[in-house]
Amino acid sequence: MFDLSSVDLLDAFTRELELCKVEEGEHVVVLAEPGSRGDYVAAAFGAAKSLGARVISATVPGGSPAPMDSTRTGAGPGLTSVLDDTAAQDLLKSADLVVDLTQEGFIHAPVQQEILSSGTRIIFVCDAPDVLVRNLPQASDKERVLEGSALLERSEIMRVTSDAGTDLTVRLKGSRPEFQVGFADDPGRWDHWPSTMVLCWPEFSDGRLVLAEGDILLPFKEYVRDPVTLDIADGRIEKISGGAEAKLLDTFFEDADDEWGRSLSHMGWGLMKSADWFATALYGKGELMGMDARAFAGNFLWSTGPHPVLGRESYAHVDIAMRGCTVSVDGTDVVVDGRLTER
Repeated sequence: MFDLSSVDLLDAFTRELELCKVEEGEHVVVLAEPGSRGDYVAAAFGAAKSLGARVISATVPGGSPAPMDSTRTGAGPGLTSVLDDTAAQDLLKSADLVVDLTQEGFIHAPVQQEILSSGTRIIFVCDAPDVLVRNLPQASDKERVLEGSALLERSEIMRVTSDAGTDLTVRLKGSRPEFQVGFADDPGRWDHWPSTMVLCWPEFSDGRLVLAEGDILLPFKEYVRDPVTLDIADGRIEKISGGAEAKLLDTFFEDADDEWGRSLSHMGWGLMKSADWFATALYGKGELMGMDARAFAGNFLWSTGPHPVLGRESYAHVDIAMRGCTVSVDGTDVVVDGRLTER
């Protein structure tokens, strides 16, 4: 909603890079495209330099080969200029940390895994200044997300229910539990500032998801106005019923003409206690990526489309953040009526 001073941004980026364990003598690449915020580039560069790192600021041409802008969902393959340029890839592989300030990054592109496998850490930053500062992570957040990820790893069933009518059973075997914590401190780690969440990539889920008024559809950045019921069988949306938002989702999947568009991908719950559920209403759609909704403490976040565990490539990627759910993992409640059970 408002821009912070250059001093505030420098302080925030310095604290963030400290959490990313930037040390004297490390190589940091600040990756940008022409549409990236210049104040972010300057703050990231200055922060890395103040910590004694060797810094390179690299601006590459923007643009993703697909999907087209009108249907962009954040699930595209990433920057063409990086995907098609081995010199750019080699630069990123040679870095200890990449601060990715591009608008889409290359989260779903295989080349990102190649870069990470070289030991490079990547922190992706794409949200409004005060959203970043308000949701600046703490070192202690990592213990919380690791506990949630470990719970999923040793469990077999996750069940999600709500007073609105949600009742979904998820089989966790082979679901590769993961987390986001808002900083990238381990070699080969990708993360997103801001974000604090636990997630997994299950293959099978069955039951019903009922979106209540006030739940959030992303990337549309719209609040649900009328309840939406989605019938799920074997990890796929079989039927969507309800009002305007139901029609929106059904039409989106139909128009996407993507074989995996209606298949569920990652799901989990948020732990970011500083997140503001109403941020989606308070900012312009182009001002934020929507991480307040995605990582909101006590939410249930689920998505459709791409599924790296099963090798499914899809651009029909929708994230839906729900409040008021109860999430139970092998009988252990981690969220009750939309509130975390942790102390």
